[in-house]
Amino acid sequence: MAERNNSAPRRRGHHGPGGPGVIPVEKAKDFKGAMRKLLGRFGGYKLQVSIVIFMCIAGTTSFVYGPDVLGRATNLLQEGLVAKFSGTGEIDMAGIGAFLLQLLLLYGISALCHVIEGLIATQVAQRICFDIRREISEKISRLPMGYFESQPIGDILSRITNDVDTLSQSMQNCFTQFIFSIGSLVGIAVMMLKISWQMALIAFGLVPLSALLLGIIMGFSQKHFKRQQKYLGEINGQVEETFAGQSVVTLFNYEDTAMEKFKETNTTLFASAWKSQFMSGTMMPLMQFVGNLGYVGVVVLGALLTMKGAKVGDIVSFVQYIRNFTQTIQQLSQVGNQFQSMAAAAERVFEFLNEKEEVPEVNEPGTEYAKLEGAVTFDNVRFGYLPEQTIIKGFNCAVQPGQTVAIVGPTGAGKTTLVKLLMRFYDVDSGSILVDGHDVRELPRHALRNGFGMVLQDTWLFSGTIMENIRYGRLDATDDEVIAAAKAAHAHHFVHTLSDGYNTLLAEDAENLSQGQRQLLTIARSILADRPILILDEATSSVDTRTEAQIQKAMRNLMRGRTSFVIAHRLSTIRDADIILVLRDGDIVEQGSHVELLSRDGFYAKLYNAQFTVE
Repeated sequence: MAERNNSAPRRRGHHGPGGPGVIPVEKAKDFKGAMRKLLGRFGGYKLQVSIVIFMCIAGTTSFVYGPDVLGRATNLLQEGLVAKFSGTGEIDMAGIGAFLLQLLLLYGISALCHVIEGLIATQVAQRICFDIRREISEKISRLPMGYFESQPIGDILSRITNDVDTLSQSMQNCFTQFIFSIGSLVGIAVMMLKISWQMALIAFGLVPLSALLLGIIMGFSQKHFKRQQKYLGEINGQVEETFAGQSVVTLFNYEDTAMEKFKETNTTLFASAWKSQFMSGTMMPLMQFVGNLGYVGVVVLGALLTMKGAKVGDIVSFVQYIRNFTQTIQQLSQVGNQFQSMAAAAERVFEFLNEKEEVPEVNEPGTEYAKLEGAVTFDNVRFGYLPEQTIIKGFNCAVQPGQTVAIVGPTGAGKTTLVKLLMRFYDVDSGSILVDGHDVRELPRHALRNGFGMVLQDTWLFSGTIMENIRYGRLDATDDEVIAAAKAAHAHHFVHTLSDGYNTLLAEDAENLSQGQRQLLTIARSILADRPILILDEATSSVDTRTEAQIQKAMRNLMRGRTSFVIAHRLSTIRDADIILVLRDGDIVEQGSHVELLSRDGFYAKLYNAQFTVE
């Protein structure tokens, strides 16, 4: 496993600048399981769900009873017209008005129930999505470093944003519409049987035909919905990493190649998207076709029944019911469409939430440890990122508090891996690492990592003021303490020359500062944090000689009185280290001071002389 090139976190995905390759996509692996987990989320909202169900039933009942009232009004009007033309009576306008008022009241109750139901369902759905986002945020802090080194950040972001948004948009509509549709079908079926079982048989014949068509369409379209969500994450990752490395892409004239890779992924996304949307879009016209068949059958049979003495109002009611019946089936097809999209998104979200986490802490919560002093011992440490590939082989070393330990060696020797093991980004396969006599696996991770400060080659600064970025090392620090840390890091001078001084806003990735200035700010942040153990990983490799000298002065202030592990390729920068560990293929091949190692004329001397000759 190489150091920075291979084993360092792939923060922008594990593909090159051109984007990801084609990944085989399969059907949802656990459709029922994902939906069962999603439904289980409603368990904490039993009262709200009960109210929603009650409102759905009340609204559906009012809605279903409406055509029956309309049919009665029509029958009363028919009887009045017959009586008027035969001279035996008049039209009962008061009775018809009462029926119409009753109809208006029913539809009003139905609308009010659905408004209340929608309001509560929206709150529940958004609360569930809020909880899911919170769980994802908490999950991120519990995932091992290896997960982030193996997964494209764009895909992770897509699960957190796109997939959760899909759940948010679909959840409330799916479940409330599903309850309403099922209730409507049952209620309408009862009312149709009450009016005419012969015409009801025609309507009921639409159900198996509709179910068959829906099953066929959903069977074909589900895999495309899954494919669409997956490639949406792929393309997000590609765009994110390409834009982030735009200067490199431009420098190497990679624009055309990157565009071709983007087109390839975009084409795959387009193909899966249009197939899924086309197949789901065919549901509505097919359901309309089936509904029209029902209309024709009911109208023909209704005419025959009317000729045999059936009441016109009953036929009018039945026509309304068959219309509502077919519309409800169409709504169920739309719900099925939304369920597919929601299930694909839910599966991806729950896959993320079910990822294997770091080994749980051994200690009881709340266990406190004294501030670390900085004694570190590596005792026969063995480790490999893969079971069949051992990187560190029987590593032994003892470091006293306050000593400076330089770790050198060719790329892939295991330098950065040692640091990751020390901070428990990974656990050793065998052996142990002791800090102040405690096995790091027995220390709470937060207590262990609170003892470390880091200055890396890749500076990390966020969008905010310089003051806020330095204070990130210790959030309760005063302004004077921040400025004192900046002075110790030799950053105060250049900050003072900026128009807004410590209130200067940093652009994204702090691009309005030079690389050396950014590095000085990270050193100031570590000085402010005041941690007993320091990790300095190629902190001066990206700057010029003059800036390097300035950074070296700042680093000497930072390292004073602290145990320091310095990973360096420039061997000239670690001449004064107390111990130099020379790694080769995961083993310490030499250790000692700079003078001692040169006098041995071994591997270190060859590395130093070769580099000195090049320099």
